[in-house]
Amino acid sequence: MLSNLDALLHGFSVALTMHHILLMMAGVLLGILVGVLPGLGAPNGVTLLLPLTFSMDPVSAIILLTSLYWGALFGGSTTSILFNIPGEPSSVATTFDGYPMARQGRATEALTYAFLSAGFGALVGIIVITLLSSSVASFALRFGPPEYFAVYLLAFASFIAFGGGAPLKTIISMGLGFGFGMMGMDTVSGAMRLTFDLPELIRGISFLVVVIGLFGLGELLLTIEEGPEFKGASGRLSPAAMLRAAAGMPRYWLAMLRGSAVGVWMGVTPGGPTAASFMSYGIARRASRRRAQFGKGEPEGVIAPETADHAAGTSAMLPMLALGIPGSATSAVMLGGLMIWGLNPGPMLFVEQKDFVWGMIASMYLGNLVGVVLALATVPLFAAMLSVSFSIIGPVIVTICIVGAYTVAGAPFDLWLAAAFGAAGYMMKKLDYPIAPLVLAMVIGDKAEDAFRQSMLISNGSVGVLWSNWLVGSLTTLAIVFLLWPLAAALLGRRRAPRAAMAANAEGGA
Repeated sequence: MLSNLDALLHGFSVALTMHHILLMMAGVLLGILVGVLPGLGAPNGVTLLLPLTFSMDPVSAIILLTSLYWGALFGGSTTSILFNIPGEPSSVATTFDGYPMARQGRATEALTYAFLSAGFGALVGIIVITLLSSSVASFALRFGPPEYFAVYLLAFASFIAFGGGAPLKTIISMGLGFGFGMMGMDTVSGAMRLTFDLPELIRGISFLVVVIGLFGLGELLLTIEEGPEFKGASGRLSPAAMLRAAAGMPRYWLAMLRGSAVGVWMGVTPGGPTAASFMSYGIARRASRRRAQFGKGEPEGVIAPETADHAAGTSAMLPMLALGIPGSATSAVMLGGLMIWGLNPGPMLFVEQKDFVWGMIASMYLGNLVGVVLALATVPLFAAMLSVSFSIIGPVIVTICIVGAYTVAGAPFDLWLAAAFGAAGYMMKKLDYPIAPLVLAMVIGDKAEDAFRQSMLISNGSVGVLWSNWLVGSLTTLAIVFLLWPLAAALLGRRRAPRAAMAANAEGGA
């Protein structure tokens, strides 16, 4: 551990130059722009920027790309809170309470909570990378297909147990997400699934198109139904609100620590930032004394997913560097960059390329600090957007949704899909069906399916492989406990109800 700290100090000597700080600032600002546009996202932003790094030295290149990644995460939170349009898949959970806060005129407060908690989660992730790089890397080597499936099953089960909605409606929504995620070509057999003889569905349904429809257009339809005035119109430039929100952050220390733990776990295993943010939100809602306020503008509902999102996004770099296993789509693109630059990810990278590895880790400390400062500096600007009349902002939101949906694949059919999912989102909200489980199933459903099928091939079809060692067995058992949790709670509630009624009758008779 001491050797890691010495190497980190050497990394700061590599990263702390004016050239690299300017690269960090440029990367964060580009990332915020990429995150605000829902059709791009961090993976596409890094992919577009990657060719520009071929002539740069690897340390400068990775600093630019990681800074763009941090900025994209901040930008995705911005549109989630202001317009209910997640710029990043991992920002979906932020909409649940961030957008209601904005509609109540508390956009500055919500953005401040989001950015500061994101910075805290990222800091925890970087500290984990710094202190535990060797031991965490060896732990991650234990993960095969059964362990990956158990992690994804735990993510689904925790949402059913702690999501707060009706369990049956949650399961139905999740089933729809699995169905939409299965459309297109099967990655294992090559067979076509659920395409209904439509050539446009051969490539499947893009997650971003679904999100743009469900959240962006669906919420717009609800707003039009409720009236032409945008309820979050109180978008004053309020530095005082920023300071009040920052001063109130210590009250949520438990939510930040819990979200960081979930994020680091999901980043290293790797479950990914999206699953981490959903799981953290569900656990926070279940554990909070103010659970009834979740979904109505509860600050903890913003802090929990943002902390987990950035902790997972940061710690996902560890398996990418130490094992060559990307923990997220963005780290997968960066993995390709490392190979293009002539670097081979793996345990020997820490020995043979110390300047690169520790320069990158040091730049993550600095890059996230720059990201938080620049994101906070833009809070009043973004909050001021809410003072614009809905007659202006409404068409802007529609334009962003249309451009974002078309940008995904340049296919006109995606525009019709976005409109269809907009109508579906409107109906689901009117019927009180949760949208989040559908989104979660679409994001990681294919990964869970691949891991399960690989596990069955390994074990010749035996489900016992999910209890083949202490790690996968404990994860699977915990997931089953979470799945049965709502049923057990309902049965316990039924047993208590007659007793409570008898006690009330006894008191009335007395």
